[in-house]
Amino acid sequence: MFSQLGRWANALTSTDSKMQVRFWGVRGSIACAGPEVQKYGGNTSCVEVRCGERLIILDAGSGLRYLGEELNKNGAVNADLFLSHSHMDHICGLLFFGPLHRDNTQMRIWSGHLSNGWTTSDAIDDLMAAPLLPVSKDVFTAKIDYVDFKAGEEINLSNDIRIRTIPLNHPNGATGYRIEYDGKAVCYVTDTEHRPEGPDEIILGLIKGADVFIYDTSYTDDEYPDYVGYGHSTWEEGARLARRAGVKKYVAFHHDPSHDDKFMDKVSRKLHKMLPSAVVAQEGMVLHP
Repeated sequence: MFSQLGRWANALTSTDSKMQVRFWGVRGSIACAGPEVQKYGGNTSCVEVRCGERLIILDAGSGLRYLGEELNKNGAVNADLFLSHSHMDHICGLLFFGPLHRDNTQMRIWSGHLSNGWTTSDAIDDLMAAPLLPVSKDVFTAKIDYVDFKAGEEINLSNDIRIRTIPLNHPNGATGYRIEYDGKAVCYVTDTEHRPEGPDEIILGLIKGADVFIYDTSYTDDEYPDYVGYGHSTWEEGARLARRAGVKKYVAFHHDPSHDDKFMDKVSRKLHKMLPSAVVAQEGMVLHP
């Protein structure tokens, strides 16, 4: 599936941008495999954002393993990993992320959704606690800082990288991100359920005028009534938000595991009719805002 990277890079990039977005995992809920999901991919959420030389990783789903293999081909790794939340499909790749097992890696793992005294470190401790896994996070040899914040806060990652955050409507909480760099903005808004009373004004404020808007599109509008309360949205709702907010490129993301390539091809055709600039996320896809 990653053999498609070159095609996507040529079709969807511009050579003058200092910002790059690459998709390593685009599936939601649980990873899936088989010939019926080869085109769009079966790994769970993981997106790489490059701001010049700075590496930002969004979520640690099973796609994180493949990003780690690519990073291990080069030298030392210095990165910031921002979690949307700590449900299993978004953190299951941590143990298998190669750079965490190298002492020349510096990693900061951030989360802003936790409450009731929980910390990012606590959540990963519980993920890697016996009998769920055979090793604890002490197995990592990288230098790791676990950083907690509250969704809604603004993070100045450096003098030229600003990250705005918002709380999302998801069981146990989740965080949406807007990464601003070099006059560009990439928004990552996954695992959120839209509200029946109308567009989520908090999300609209975050994504206004964004160059790239990545959104949770687990369901269709027709499917959604059967999944109220699950904490997910639809590709149609994402398109409505993108239009209203003046987004330049809307990316449908977090595909339901039951949606195979044929299903996603249909979604892609319908989405393109609604918003010609929009795309359905595929593993290996590269965008330059």
